[in-house]
Amino acid sequence: MNETMLNIKDLVIHYETDEEVVEAVNNISFEIKKGEVLGLVGETGAGKTTTALGILGLLPEKVGHVIQGSIEFEGENLLEKSEREMRKIRGKKISMIFQDPMTCRW
Repeated sequence: MNETMLNIKDLVIHYETDEEVVEAVNNISFEIKKGEVLGLVGETGAGKTTTALGILGLLPEKVGHVIQGSIEFEGENLLEKSEREMRKIRGKKISMIFQDPMTCRW
């Protein structure tokens, strides 16, 4: 089992409002091979949830932006997928356990 399932390279995600820009994720890179499990651990505000939301294409509309980097799942660039295509992937192929299930947007 050496096949790479998820490959994140140099991912940068910002939250942008009229008042400020929050650099939430800065140049994170990792890969997960078939059969592996990855847990993101860190302090509050370290970018764990933002990284997961970016992978799933669930960043808040208008304010959450992938500034650079790539997110490849099974060899395909998730950043190029439409919302309709992402709905077929979420929950079936990639899942997230939300910190607050009442805010889940499926």
